[in-house]
Amino acid sequence: MRGGSFRVGRPVAVPVSAMSGRGKLIAVLGDEDTVTGFLLGGVGELDKHRKPNFLVVEKETSLAEIEETFRGNRGSVGADTPPPPPPPRPGRSFLNREDIGIILISQCLAELIRHAVEAHARPLPAVLEIPSKERPYDPSKDSVLRRARGLFTPDDLR
Repeated sequence: MRGGSFRVGRPVAVPVSAMSGRGKLIAVLGDEDTVTGFLLGGVGELDKHRKPNFLVVEKETSLAEIEETFRGNRGSVGADTPPPPPPPRPGRSFLNREDIGIILISQCLAELIRHAVEAHARPLPAVLEIPSKERPYDPSKDSVLRRARGLFTPDDLR
């Protein structure tokens, strides 16, 4: 820069609330590296019940815990016709939290609870599948892309 100087200051975190009038959060379900990356980016928060908006899934994490964190329904993993969900525990289920606007879930985890991901039909919170370190992103498995393809005809995309 001519005639001026460039000063590096403190990094500024832009909260999600600055991007929307309602102050919705981003929730993350994924492996340690994925979640850590988003936490370093400023996504981590605790709600009024001291529940985090992220879940680090490790080898010991059960499918029931993943599904309960996602939708608050324990015990229906793999069932063809899941029982009606019990009342969610406050702050535990990302789908039932009023303060969450987007749920980012690693695609490999979404595959494990596919029935729960596809059962979610409300616009908020939006559920977005993301790649993980171990597995590349596969668009053919993404429920959002499959729904979007159904909205358009091939002629609309030309």
